[in-house]
Amino acid sequence: MMEERLNKLLSAMGVCSRREADRLIESGKVLVDGVPAKMGQKVRLDQTVVCRGKVVGRGETAAPGAGSGKVARGAGNRKVAQGAGNGKSARGPELGKPAQGALRGKWDQGAESVRDNTAAPASSPRPMKKPRPVLLAVNKPKGVVCTASDKDKAPNIVDMIQYPVRVYYVGRLDKDSEGLVLMTNQGDLVNKIMRSGNAHEKEYQVVVDRPVTAEFLARMEKGVRLKELDRTTLPCKVRKTGDKRFSIVLTQGLNRQIRRMCEACGCHVRSLKRVRVMNICLGDLKSGEYRQVEGAEYREFMKLLEHSTSLSFRQQNAARGRDQSDGE
Repeated sequence: MMEERLNKLLSAMGVCSRREADRLIESGKVLVDGVPAKMGQKVRLDQTVVCRGKVVGRGETAAPGAGSGKVARGAGNRKVAQGAGNGKSARGPELGKPAQGALRGKWDQGAESVRDNTAAPASSPRPMKKPRPVLLAVNKPKGVVCTASDKDKAPNIVDMIQYPVRVYYVGRLDKDSEGLVLMTNQGDLVNKIMRSGNAHEKEYQVVVDRPVTAEFLARMEKGVRLKELDRTTLPCKVRKTGDKRFSIVLTQGLNRQIRRMCEACGCHVRSLKRVRVMNICLGDLKSGEYRQVEGAEYREFMKLLEHSTSLSFRQQNAARGRDQSDGE
């Protein structure tokens, strides 16, 4: 049976991101066959992996919020939101109200045993089963955040959709922005989409407080120096759509990039909506709703990612260095 890096496996199982998996492994909260895991360790699907006191992949699915060590009450048998399994959009719960039990679950009761790693491995010899790949298109409203924690205590997108499988957002939108956010349980997809070196397009509709001029469009298109980030943005596509409106297509995702670019050009953003990520469009999806990406749309999306890398430039350079030394 093939082996796989433990952090990659935990990500593929929908337990947490690879980075979070590394933190959990370092802190001793992951066991493999009853033994504390080590960084870089490889495992097989027929081994028993316990993460924060919960056996991974034994017919159980990590609930939204599992990355923070808390499991939603009833997550194992919660029904999928109406229409979630057939490509139709489904509305999440009322904004501002977290999923029932999302902050206090059954696993809280065993917190003491989790901390001292006394959780016993499962007696079942069944191999781990990876969850079915999920890709959602979500229309994030203004006022909702993508991050798990927010200083303003704003509702977050995971609680908003209440999807029964743990999913990650792909490319956050800030609290004051709205529109398309992709969410998936496939950890590798996140980096493949977001790495600027892969040049995947994200399209936005923007309204500013001043008329859009030819000079403004040319400057935005060429690339804008952002002093606070000590970066110059990559060339992009910009098109005027109204007196104070324009469309912009980016292949990178710096923090508050469009807002910073506009401010550097002497204007301020009044409205910002993401309407497309690669081949996936927002369309007429209503605010606060989501839909499954599937069929021909999903196949085209995956085909566009075929030659994309999930590695950063630093990781790619390190890999090239290893390859060169192996060949010497």
